[in-house]
Amino acid sequence: MGSAAGQPLPVPYQGQAGQVLTLVAAQSTDTTATLIGWQRSAGGWQRGLGPFTAYVGWQGIGRASEGSTRTPAGVWGLTEAFGRRPATRTRMPYRRVDASDWWVSDTKSPKYNTLQRCAPGTCPFNEAAGEDLGQAGPVYDHAIVIDYNRNPVTPGAGSAFFLHISAGHPTQGCVSMPADNLRAVLAWLDPAQHPVINIGVSP
Repeated sequence: MGSAAGQPLPVPYQGQAGQVLTLVAAQSTDTTATLIGWQRSAGGWQRGLGPFTAYVGWQGIGRASEGSTRTPAGVWGLTEAFGRRPATRTRMPYRRVDASDWWVSDTKSPKYNTLQRCAPGTCPFNEAAGEDLGQAGPVYDHAIVIDYNRNPVTPGAGSAFFLHISAGHPTQGCVSMPADNLRAVLAWLDPAQHPVINIGVSP
């Protein structure tokens, strides 16, 4: 029995990933976008998740930089996740975080745009220019790292972009959604499929 006919992705993608999350806004200045999970099959792309409505940055989708509130357009890997709470259903590498886990946004630090562990007041970077993941509240009960500006890292190009739980409004550049939807994404992602997120605007 043959595979069902595939569907075209809502934004172009030419890579080799077996799973693609598409996040598409109607306009670049919109602060909400539609998230759909796609699974590659012999017949083409099959919808496997969503659609969900997600918040993006206050400045919409486009070119990101440190201090902007824009969600970075492009195709980015999804290789790890973290959270203040344990993940009950995920195949992704998952790190439980507390008040000693930081995402570094200090552009002068060699640790820029990395996750580091140090007790508050002892970190070798400007803590005021970082995010204490364990103290961020329920939005980081579960989160998935977007591999924007991670390999290589360019100081000032932007840091700390995640899919996380929504606080009910647009973000500083992350992608946020209700907790049940975020948990569904975590359960669906398979690192063996080299998943990516493709962020863009409707053609």
